[in-house]
Amino acid sequence: MADHGEQPCRRVDGGISRVFALFGKRWTGQIVSVLLQRPVHFAELRRAIPGISERMLSDRLTELGAAGLVIREVDEGPPLRVAYRLTEAGAAMEPALKELGRWADVHLTRDDAAGSGTGC
Repeated sequence: MADHGEQPCRRVDGGISRVFALFGKRWTGQIVSVLLQRPVHFAELRRAIPGISERMLSDRLTELGAAGLVIREVDEGPPLRVAYRLTEAGAAMEPALKELGRWADVHLTRDDAAGSGTGC
């Protein structure tokens, strides 16, 4: 039997709390994963993430922008097009996300990760 001792649990790390406050929301990780490949127009980004609504995509992009991870760029056209790209801080997530992907490949079944397919 494991020794749980009398010592209280340590509080969760503040950095981890901030990361999961943002990345714990549905779709956020997938959006960043797609944007790691290259800047993407809104419609293309929506097609790359099956099941996400326009409203949800817009909301998540706004949150990522407010967090300093995504930049919205408007091409006046014609036609007017909006593209999104990662900031330096957003791109710095790549090693962590790749490591999480490797972990999932080993420890999660495909059923655990249902709906996680992305691609351009």
